[in-house]
Amino acid sequence: MIGRAFLVLLWLDVQLQSLLGVAARINKTRIIAGGVAAGAALLFAAPTLLICLWRRSSPPVHFFDIPGEEEPEVHFGQLKKFSLRELQVATDNFSPKNILGRGGFGKVYKGRLAEGSLVAVKRLKEEHSQGGELQFQTELEMISLAVHRNLLKLIGFCMTPTERLLVYPYMANGSVASRLRAIECRDSQPPLGWPTRKHIALGAARGLAYLHEQCNPKIIHRDVKAANILLDEDFEPVVGDFGLAKLMHYRDTHVTTAVRGTIGHIAPEYLSTGVASDKTDVFGYGIMLLEILTGQRAFDLARLADDEDVMLLDWVKGLLRERRLEVLIDSDIQGNYVEEEVEQLIQVALLCTQVNGNERPKMSKVVGMLEGEGLAERWEEWQKEEMLQASNRQNQQNTYPFHPNSTSRILADELSGPR
Repeated sequence: MIGRAFLVLLWLDVQLQSLLGVAARINKTRIIAGGVAAGAALLFAAPTLLICLWRRSSPPVHFFDIPGEEEPEVHFGQLKKFSLRELQVATDNFSPKNILGRGGFGKVYKGRLAEGSLVAVKRLKEEHSQGGELQFQTELEMISLAVHRNLLKLIGFCMTPTERLLVYPYMANGSVASRLRAIECRDSQPPLGWPTRKHIALGAARGLAYLHEQCNPKIIHRDVKAANILLDEDFEPVVGDFGLAKLMHYRDTHVTTAVRGTIGHIAPEYLSTGVASDKTDVFGYGIMLLEILTGQRAFDLARLADDEDVMLLDWVKGLLRERRLEVLIDSDIQGNYVEEEVEQLIQVALLCTQVNGNERPKMSKVVGMLEGEGLAERWEEWQKEEMLQASNRQNQQNTYPFHPNSTSRILADELSGPR
């Protein structure tokens, strides 16, 4: 740097001497004055030239915000961004004792935030946590836009190079499945009564109808079951685990060719083709209704011990064929239900689980039927069609004792006869 400054000054001196020499030959007095003025100007400009040379020779300096261990509170839309440290502290470093459940996308932990509120933290499995940041934020945005009383609200997230976590409010009464089958907790958690089960059926239907018909693009759940219906402190049902479902644009005819779901809840066309739609969710909802009615699992190998069907739908249809409606109802509510309401719920379940997906009702229609609108007409039409098909299958039924829709004639007497 000193060498460059010396060269600049030397150049200025040479220029001054040259001007002085010319002045001596032409007009000594006038040119000396001009040369002195020019030299003075160059001398005043020298600092500016030196600064320019220094800036050109120095590498550029950039300033970045380097986040510390505790990041300031950041919000993505309506969602809060948590630091990994916050969620580690909240869950006691993801202690096994705080595990609330395990799902296809990872484990869920109970946690308590610094201000004291309880949360459920879904820690995505490693294979689901390597997606791009933009894709992850896009999924979060779609989840956060699905706001409904009967949908589990996403309140925040955490995103690091190796972790993807979602934060939800804690549901005090757990899942419907846990309340239906947690025999060991009956002293502290009484069984679900019939009015509560009806309320769960209607609330879950409303939540799914919102996902299918009010979200754009529509959201297909793909794993509707009692374990994914959660209950808050007031036993209000909320549909959970829909945030990671694939999104389906209204112009699309399918979501994916990778079958995801739980055995016993998967619609036959989804299982055979890998094509999911809102109607495959309707099938899963119908199975969930049967879970609520019977207290049984959708798939249970233990039923083999009694020579019964392992699939809940087949088991229910078998009982209906044998006119054993009383065996079908969960023993926890025996004698404490309205028979007409039970029959109506069975009818809705069977309409939702028809083999042909196109014949299943939309979830908004299911909501209407549960509220008493159009069920009788829809059930009558279904029975007529099934009776007609049954007469054409008479010989086939003699060969194969059970057919997926062979309960229609029994149902006509069992569910629509005199009470």
